[in-house]
Amino acid sequence: MLDAAAVLTPHAPAPVGPYSQAIRVDGFIFCSGQVGLDPKTGKIVEGGVAEQTRQVLDNLAAVLAAADLTFDAIVKTTIFLVDINDFAAVNAIYGERMGTPPPARSTIAVAALPLGARVEIEAIASA
Repeated sequence: MLDAAAVLTPHAPAPVGPYSQAIRVDGFIFCSGQVGLDPKTGKIVEGGVAEQTRQVLDNLAAVLAAADLTFDAIVKTTIFLVDINDFAAVNAIYGERMGTPPPARSTIAVAALPLGARVEIEAIASA
C-alpha cells in the first residue's frame, strides 16, 4: 500500500472535487493545479492574467507552506494557459517567485480551465 498523506490548508482554495491540495509521498509533495481563486471568496480574482498568476502563486505558496516548504523546494511545474499569448506575462511573474535554479517546467496551451481561469499551475516539490 502506498504511504501517502494529504496536505491541506485553509490559506489556499478548498478542493472543489475529489482531490487533495497536495499529497506527500516518499519525500515528494505533488501539488494539484492551482487557479486564481481567492481562498476567502472562492471566486477568481478580478483583473487579467497577471492578477490571476499572482493569486495562483500565492495559493501554491500556501500549499507548500502547509508542507513546511517554499518555492525553493519545487523541482517541476506545469503551467496551463488558455491563451498562449499570455506566456510572456505569466513567465515574468513566475520568474520573480521561483528559486534558483528554477525548476524544470512545461507550459501547455489548453482550450479551457475550470471556473473561467486563464492560468493554472501544478508543482512537484522535494521535501
